[in-house]
Amino acid sequence: MSDLFPDFTTHRVDTAGTHIHCEVGGSGPPLLLLHGYPQTHAMWHKVAPALAQAYTVVCADLRGYGDSGKPASDATHAAYSKRAMAQDMVDVMRHFGFARFRLAGHDRGGRVAHRLCVDHPDAVERVAVLDISPTRLMYGQTDRAFAAAYYHWFFLIQPFDLPEKLIGADPLYYLRRKTGGWGSAANIFDPRAFAEYERCFARPETIHATCEDYRAAASIDLEHDDADVAAGCKVACPLLVLWGDRGVVHRYFTPVEDWRTVANDVRGRALPSGHYLAEEVPDETLRELQSFYSANA
Repeated sequence: MSDLFPDFTTHRVDTAGTHIHCEVGGSGPPLLLLHGYPQTHAMWHKVAPALAQAYTVVCADLRGYGDSGKPASDATHAAYSKRAMAQDMVDVMRHFGFARFRLAGHDRGGRVAHRLCVDHPDAVERVAVLDISPTRLMYGQTDRAFAAAYYHWFFLIQPFDLPEKLIGADPLYYLRRKTGGWGSAANIFDPRAFAEYERCFARPETIHATCEDYRAAASIDLEHDDADVAAGCKVACPLLVLWGDRGVVHRYFTPVEDWRTVANDVRGRALPSGHYLAEEVPDETLRELQSFYSANA
């Protein structure tokens, strides 16, 4: 991965529940970057080197994805709850000596970032979430149009092993069809990064683990989110939401208003993009992140 992340070093960090693969580069205040489905940390390759000029950047593979561990799950799906995924990342950052850090998450990584901010409020200075609204709200507002656009949410949560078998019949076809949607053209991806997505996603254990991620989102994660609402617990640190003006979130949700239901200090805007902001409009994404994070320098 050195050609995608020049001057970064590769690490494997043991956490309480698994091991996490990450690339680390730069110097300065710590910044953790989390990817989404069906990708890996490679999605940050167009912005991470520039961010590393001012920050110590940690680009991690979530558990179940990339070269990170894929622990066994059970009927509760707790092993792939956002709570477990968030704890992994707290463990990773503590391994490098960082008790408090800046944070960004795209797609599934944004959902992990949300949970990390709520469960570990003292760990996060500022958080950015890319092209999502809160999980609980999105499920709660589901209608025919959203279900058709985000069919994978409802496909991947089907009981084992239906989605695993169907995706496993031709995983690279599924990967290409999925990444070619959501308002982004397939040609936005660097071939080197996409080769990483193909290498990792084609593994049966990745297919299963990523289904478990979505099963958790429709079960135990909602229980955790409901408990937050009942307790009046919100994200306390400043939150930036960015989304693509050609994507599903833009069509069916109101991200700034949505995030204000679960966070105290929210700002954000749409960028001229589909779903994959950091790869489709990296310069605009970088400017927004740099401005947001430097405000707390």
